[in-house]
Amino acid sequence: MSHRLFDISGKTALVTGSSRGIGKALAKGLLEAGCTVVLNGRHGTALEAARKELAVDFGDLVRTAAFDVTDSAQVRAGVARVEDEVGPIDILVNNTGVQHRAPLLDFTDEDWQRLLATNLTSAFLVGREVARRMAPRGHGKIVNICSLQSEAVRPGIAPYSATKGGLKMLTKGMCADLGPLGIQVNGIGPGYFDTELTSALVADDEFSAWVRGRTPAGRWGDVGDLVGALIFLASPASDFVGGQVLYVDGGMLSVL
Repeated sequence: MSHRLFDISGKTALVTGSSRGIGKALAKGLLEAGCTVVLNGRHGTALEAARKELAVDFGDLVRTAAFDVTDSAQVRAGVARVEDEVGPIDILVNNTGVQHRAPLLDFTDEDWQRLLATNLTSAFLVGREVARRMAPRGHGKIVNICSLQSEAVRPGIAPYSATKGGLKMLTKGMCADLGPLGIQVNGIGPGYFDTELTSALVADDEFSAWVRGRTPAGRWGDVGDLVGALIFLASPASDFVGGQVLYVDGGMLSVL
């Protein structure tokens, strides 16, 4: 029997960017813990496909809300619709993110703005809107999906690392403002994970060998490795934890 401090059954969670990859895995983990989970993304077709897949095991606990998390008006309307149709949001997971690799000297203005909007502005917009509704209720959990690149960087991903470093500091700032209102805000920092978005890197024998050699755990992360961290940060077990980023990276950041 699990400890009651980790019990989040009956809670309602919104997970942005959850039609695939890490977001879908986190949504599944919350469903397994007994939550009602609202999947979010811009594309209704992809969301519906993810809903159908998860509904095989979790039925009506899986819901969807298609809106663009980089658009303030859509965020306001989308969050209002979720609360009206599903219920008060207890847990928000700001997972939406995108990567673009290019040398800094070749990086375009458009790609910089796209990364900034998708990886950082979205967490501000959705976090602010959900927190406005959590605050009068006096409780809530917000988990921002940061990155190992919130702390470290490799060539070709300077803008991505800038957005994820900003998300780390947004997490701390949200903690400062929202903690007194009963809302805990923390982050999860995945290391190198085997997902659809990293499939080319996983298939690159040289890079994959570097990841395994550089990681004390000796392997790429599996998306399921992130679920335990999320359950902790979404549950009463973390009620006195605020502004922290829990790195789930197989130990990579700890060694040279």
